[in-house]
Amino acid sequence: MTVPMIILNDGVEIPQLGFGTMDLADARDDSPESHEVTAVGVAAAVAAGYRHFDTAQMYVNERGVGLGLARSGLPREEFFLTSKLGNGNHRPDDVRRSFEQTLTNLGVEQLDLFLMHWPLPTLYGGDYVSTWRAMAGLADEGLVRSLGVSNFNRDHLNRIITETGRVPSVDQIEVHPYFANHDSFAACAEHGVAIEAYSPLGHASVLNDPELVEIAHRYGRSVAEIVLRWHTQQGRIVIPKTKTPARMAQNIAIFDFALTVDDLAAIDALHKGEDGRRGPNPETFAWVPNADAPKP
Repeated sequence: MTVPMIILNDGVEIPQLGFGTMDLADARDDSPESHEVTAVGVAAAVAAGYRHFDTAQMYVNERGVGLGLARSGLPREEFFLTSKLGNGNHRPDDVRRSFEQTLTNLGVEQLDLFLMHWPLPTLYGGDYVSTWRAMAGLADEGLVRSLGVSNFNRDHLNRIITETGRVPSVDQIEVHPYFANHDSFAACAEHGVAIEAYSPLGHASVLNDPELVEIAHRYGRSVAEIVLRWHTQQGRIVIPKTKTPARMAQNIAIFDFALTVDDLAAIDALHKGEDGRRGPNPETFAWVPNADAPKP
Protein backbone atom coordinates (compact mmCIF):
# COMPACT_ATOMS: atom_id res chain seq x y z
CA MET A 1 0.00 0.00 0.00
CA THR A 2 1.44 3.34 -1.09
CA VAL A 3 1.08 6.13 1.45
CA PRO A 4 0.48 9.56 -0.15
CA MET A 5 3.01 12.32 0.42
CA ILE A 6 2.16 15.78 1.73
CA ILE A 7 4.30 18.70 0.58
CA LEU A 8 5.03 21.02 3.50
CA ASN A 9 5.35 24.79 3.20
CA ASP A 10 9.15 24.46 3.03
CA GLY A 11 9.00 21.97 0.16
CA VAL A 12 9.80 18.91 2.28
CA GLU A 13 7.65 15.84 1.56
CA ILE A 14 6.22 13.86 4.47
CA PRO A 15 4.27 10.58 4.31
CA GLN A 16 0.66 11.35 5.23
CA LEU A 17 0.43 8.38 7.58
CA GLY A 18 3.09 7.59 10.15
CA PHE A 19 3.66 5.36 13.15
CA GLY A 20 3.44 6.75 16.68
CA THR A 21 5.90 5.27 19.16
CA MET A 22 4.80 6.77 22.49
CA ASP A 23 4.72 4.15 25.26
CA LEU A 24 5.39 1.13 23.07
CA ALA A 25 7.29 -0.05 26.14
CA ASP A 26 5.51 -0.16 29.49
CA ALA A 27 8.00 2.18 31.17
CA ARG A 28 9.53 5.46 30.06
CA ASP A 29 13.06 4.65 31.08
CA ASP A 30 16.46 4.35 29.44
CA SER A 31 16.81 0.65 30.12
CA PRO A 32 17.96 -1.86 27.49
CA GLU A 33 14.79 -3.84 28.17
CA SER A 34 12.49 -0.93 27.30
CA HIS A 35 14.50 -0.05 24.22
CA GLU A 36 14.29 -3.64 23.05
CA VAL A 37 10.48 -3.60 23.33
CA THR A 38 10.36 -0.38 21.33
CA ALA A 39 12.76 -1.77 18.72
CA VAL A 40 10.59 -4.86 18.23
CA GLY A 41 7.48 -2.69 17.76
CA VAL A 42 9.24 -0.40 15.29
CA ALA A 43 10.61 -3.38 13.34
CA ALA A 44 7.08 -4.79 13.06
CA ALA A 45 5.85 -1.43 11.76
CA VAL A 46 8.63 -1.33 9.15
CA ALA A 47 7.61 -4.82 8.04
CA ALA A 48 4.01 -3.59 7.71
CA GLY A 49 5.15 -0.84 5.36
CA TYR A 50 5.57 2.22 7.60
CA ARG A 51 8.37 4.60 6.68
CA HIS A 52 7.36 7.63 8.80
CA PHE A 53 8.15 7.33 12.52
CA ASP A 54 7.28 9.79 15.29
CA THR A 55 9.12 9.88 18.61
CA ALA A 56 10.04 12.50 21.23
CA GLN A 57 12.70 13.25 23.79
CA MET A 58 10.12 12.88 26.57
CA TYR A 59 9.12 9.40 25.39
CA VAL A 60 12.63 8.22 26.39
CA ASN A 61 12.55 5.75 23.51
CA GLU A 62 14.64 7.34 20.76
CA ARG A 63 17.35 4.69 21.21
CA GLY A 64 14.79 1.92 20.74
CA VAL A 65 13.34 3.60 17.66
CA GLY A 66 16.81 3.95 16.16
CA LEU A 67 17.61 0.33 16.96
CA GLY A 68 14.41 -0.91 15.30
CA LEU A 69 15.09 1.10 12.15
CA ALA A 70 18.71 -0.03 11.99
CA ARG A 71 17.65 -3.67 12.17
CA SER A 72 15.49 -3.22 9.08
CA GLY A 73 18.60 -3.00 6.91
CA LEU A 74 16.93 -0.28 4.85
CA PRO A 75 18.89 2.86 3.99
CA ARG A 76 18.39 6.01 6.07
CA GLU A 77 16.73 7.86 3.18
CA GLU A 78 13.85 5.35 3.24
CA PHE A 79 12.60 6.81 6.52
CA PHE A 80 11.04 10.09 7.61
CA LEU A 81 11.98 10.65 11.26
CA THR A 82 10.34 13.09 13.66
CA SER A 83 11.31 13.89 17.23
CA LYS A 84 10.19 16.58 19.64
CA LEU A 85 11.94 18.91 22.05
CA GLY A 86 11.48 17.89 25.68
CA ASN A 87 9.74 20.31 28.05
CA GLY A 88 12.86 20.54 30.20
CA ASN A 89 15.00 21.63 27.23
CA HIS A 90 13.49 24.97 26.17
CA ARG A 91 16.49 27.15 27.03
CA PRO A 92 18.53 27.81 23.86
CA ASP A 93 21.65 25.97 25.07
CA ASP A 94 19.50 23.01 26.06
CA VAL A 95 17.82 22.98 22.66
CA ARG A 96 21.13 22.28 20.93
CA ARG A 97 22.45 19.89 23.58
CA SER A 98 19.31 17.79 23.61
CA PHE A 99 18.97 17.82 19.83
CA GLU A 100 22.51 16.51 19.40
CA GLN A 101 21.63 13.74 21.87
CA THR A 102 18.52 12.96 19.81
CA LEU A 103 20.66 12.46 16.70
CA THR A 104 22.97 10.17 18.68
CA ASN A 105 20.05 8.22 20.13
CA LEU A 106 18.48 7.66 16.73
CA GLY A 107 21.82 6.91 15.08
CA VAL A 108 21.37 9.50 12.33
CA GLU A 109 23.18 12.63 11.16
CA GLN A 110 20.08 14.60 10.23
CA LEU A 111 16.48 14.67 11.43
CA ASP A 112 13.60 15.14 8.99
CA LEU A 113 11.29 17.03 11.35
CA PHE A 114 11.85 18.52 14.81
CA LEU A 115 8.91 19.85 16.81
CA MET A 116 8.61 21.95 19.95
CA HIS A 117 6.53 19.50 21.95
CA TRP A 118 4.57 22.06 24.04
CA PRO A 119 4.57 25.88 24.15
CA LEU A 120 4.57 25.95 27.99
CA PRO A 121 3.24 29.54 28.17
CA THR A 122 3.34 29.52 31.98
CA LEU A 123 6.98 28.40 32.21
CA TYR A 124 10.33 29.95 31.22
CA GLY A 125 8.82 33.39 31.70
CA GLY A 126 6.42 32.62 28.88
CA ASP A 127 9.32 32.79 26.42
CA TYR A 128 8.89 30.04 23.84
CA VAL A 129 10.02 32.48 21.13
CA SER A 130 13.73 32.18 22.00
CA THR A 131 13.24 28.41 21.97
CA TRP A 132 11.86 28.65 18.45
CA ARG A 133 14.80 30.81 17.36
CA ALA A 134 17.24 28.23 18.73
CA MET A 135 15.45 25.49 16.81
CA ALA A 136 15.63 27.63 13.66
CA GLY A 137 19.40 27.69 14.06
CA LEU A 138 19.48 23.90 13.79
CA ALA A 139 17.60 24.05 10.50
CA ASP A 140 19.84 26.81 9.19
CA GLU A 141 22.83 24.54 9.82
CA GLY A 142 21.20 21.67 7.94
CA LEU A 143 20.86 19.43 11.00
CA VAL A 144 17.11 19.15 10.50
CA ARG A 145 15.18 19.40 7.24
CA SER A 146 11.96 20.84 8.59
CA LEU A 147 10.78 22.56 11.79
CA GLY A 148 7.42 22.52 13.45
CA VAL A 149 5.51 22.77 16.68
CA SER A 150 3.08 20.66 18.64
CA ASN A 151 0.11 21.65 20.79
CA PHE A 152 0.28 25.26 19.56
CA ASN A 153 -2.97 27.21 19.64
CA ARG A 154 -3.71 30.25 17.50
CA ASP A 155 -2.05 32.75 19.87
CA HIS A 156 1.09 30.61 20.16
CA LEU A 157 1.39 30.32 16.39
CA ASN A 158 0.77 34.00 15.79
CA ARG A 159 3.38 35.00 18.34
CA ILE A 160 6.30 32.96 17.01
CA ILE A 161 5.51 33.90 13.42
CA THR A 162 5.15 37.61 14.22
CA GLU A 163 8.28 37.80 16.37
CA THR A 164 10.60 35.65 14.24
CA GLY A 165 9.15 35.66 10.73
CA ARG A 166 9.60 31.88 10.61
CA VAL A 167 6.47 29.85 9.93
CA PRO A 168 6.35 26.27 11.24
CA SER A 169 5.87 23.57 8.65
CA VAL A 170 3.70 21.42 10.95
CA ASP A 171 1.54 21.76 14.05
CA GLN A 172 0.96 18.39 15.67
CA ILE A 173 -2.26 18.71 17.68
CA GLU A 174 -4.98 16.61 19.24
CA VAL A 175 -7.66 16.00 16.60
CA HIS A 176 -10.29 13.26 16.46
CA PRO A 177 -14.05 13.01 15.84
CA TYR A 178 -14.92 14.13 19.38
CA PHE A 179 -12.47 17.07 19.33
CA ALA A 180 -12.08 18.86 16.00
CA ASN A 181 -9.84 21.62 17.44
CA HIS A 182 -11.45 24.10 15.04
CA ASP A 183 -9.58 27.27 16.04
CA SER A 184 -6.12 25.71 15.78
CA PHE A 185 -7.18 24.12 12.50
CA ALA A 186 -8.23 27.52 11.12
CA ALA A 187 -5.03 29.22 12.34
CA CYS A 188 -2.89 26.59 10.62
CA ALA A 189 -4.83 27.05 7.40
CA GLU A 190 -4.29 30.83 7.55
CA HIS A 191 -0.51 30.38 7.84
CA GLY A 192 -0.13 27.40 5.49
CA VAL A 193 0.90 25.08 8.34
CA ALA A 194 0.19 21.36 7.88
CA ILE A 195 -1.78 19.65 10.65
CA GLU A 196 -0.59 16.38 12.12
CA ALA A 197 -3.25 14.62 14.18
CA TYR A 198 -2.09 12.86 17.32
CA SER A 199 -4.50 10.74 19.36
CA PRO A 200 -6.39 10.37 16.07
CA LEU A 201 -8.79 7.88 17.66
CA GLY A 202 -9.29 9.96 20.81
CA HIS A 203 -7.40 7.49 23.00
CA ALA A 204 -9.80 4.83 21.64
CA SER A 205 -12.78 6.77 23.01
CA VAL A 206 -14.48 6.89 19.60
CA LEU A 207 -14.21 3.22 18.72
CA ASN A 208 -17.62 2.28 20.12
CA ASP A 209 -19.48 5.35 18.87
CA PRO A 210 -22.77 4.13 17.29
CA GLU A 211 -22.51 6.47 14.29
CA LEU A 212 -18.98 5.33 13.53
CA VAL A 213 -19.87 1.66 14.08
CA GLU A 214 -22.72 2.00 11.56
CA ILE A 215 -20.49 3.68 8.97
CA ALA A 216 -17.80 1.04 9.47
CA HIS A 217 -20.35 -1.73 8.97
CA ARG A 218 -21.48 -0.26 5.65
CA TYR A 219 -17.91 -0.10 4.33
CA GLY A 220 -16.85 -3.45 5.75
CA ARG A 221 -14.02 -1.73 7.63
CA SER A 222 -13.03 -1.24 11.25
CA VAL A 223 -13.97 1.96 13.06
CA ALA A 224 -10.27 2.82 13.28
CA GLU A 225 -9.94 2.58 9.49
CA ILE A 226 -12.98 4.84 9.02
CA VAL A 227 -11.61 7.48 11.39
CA LEU A 228 -8.12 7.41 9.88
CA ARG A 229 -9.63 7.77 6.41
CA TRP A 230 -11.70 10.73 7.67
CA HIS A 231 -8.45 12.39 8.77
CA THR A 232 -6.57 11.74 5.54
CA GLN A 233 -9.43 12.77 3.24
CA GLN A 234 -9.44 16.13 5.00
CA GLY A 235 -5.75 16.58 4.29
CA ARG A 236 -4.29 15.90 7.71
CA ILE A 237 -1.14 13.92 8.43
CA VAL A 238 -2.06 11.22 10.93
CA ILE A 239 0.04 9.31 13.47
CA PRO A 240 -1.78 6.23 14.82
CA LYS A 241 -0.10 3.95 17.34
CA THR A 242 -0.65 0.29 18.05
CA LYS A 243 1.42 -2.54 19.47
CA THR A 244 -0.46 -5.16 17.43
CA PRO A 245 1.01 -6.13 14.04
CA ALA A 246 -2.43 -6.96 12.60
CA ARG A 247 -3.67 -3.47 13.43
CA MET A 248 -0.47 -1.92 12.09
CA ALA A 249 -1.28 -3.53 8.73
CA GLN A 250 -4.93 -2.52 8.96
CA ASN A 251 -4.19 1.12 9.79
CA ILE A 252 -1.84 1.64 6.85
CA ALA A 253 -4.20 0.01 4.32
CA ILE A 254 -6.78 2.81 4.25
CA PHE A 255 -6.07 4.41 0.90
CA ASP A 256 -8.06 2.00 -1.28
CA PHE A 257 -11.49 3.41 -0.40
CA ALA A 258 -13.08 6.83 0.11
CA LEU A 259 -15.80 8.10 2.43
CA THR A 260 -18.70 9.99 0.91
CA VAL A 261 -19.30 13.68 1.56
CA ASP A 262 -22.27 12.74 3.73
CA ASP A 263 -20.22 10.33 5.81
CA LEU A 264 -17.46 12.91 6.29
CA ALA A 265 -20.10 15.39 7.47
CA ALA A 266 -21.63 12.85 9.85
CA ILE A 267 -18.24 12.28 11.46
CA ASP A 268 -17.60 16.03 11.65
CA ALA A 269 -20.89 16.36 13.55
CA LEU A 270 -19.58 14.17 16.40
CA HIS A 271 -17.45 17.08 17.69
CA LYS A 272 -18.13 17.73 21.40
CA GLY A 273 -16.16 20.93 21.85
CA GLU A 274 -13.89 21.18 24.88
CA ASP A 275 -15.70 18.22 26.46
CA GLY A 276 -14.23 16.03 23.74
CA ARG A 277 -10.61 16.87 24.55
CA ARG A 278 -8.70 13.86 25.89
CA GLY A 279 -5.26 15.42 26.46
CA PRO A 280 -4.02 18.46 28.38
CA ASN A 281 -4.91 22.01 27.37
CA PRO A 282 -1.85 23.77 25.89
CA GLU A 283 -2.83 27.04 27.57
CA THR A 284 -2.22 25.59 31.03
CA PHE A 285 -0.07 22.49 30.54
CA ALA A 286 3.18 22.92 32.48
CA TRP A 287 4.61 19.43 33.06
CA VAL A 288 8.39 19.06 33.02
CA PRO A 289 10.09 15.66 33.44
CA ASN A 290 11.11 14.92 37.02
CA ALA A 291 8.93 17.76 38.31
CA ASP A 292 6.10 17.25 40.77
CA ALA A 293 3.32 17.27 38.18
CA PRO A 294 1.26 14.64 36.35
CA LYS A 295 2.79 12.89 33.35
CA PRO A 296 1.16 13.69 29.96
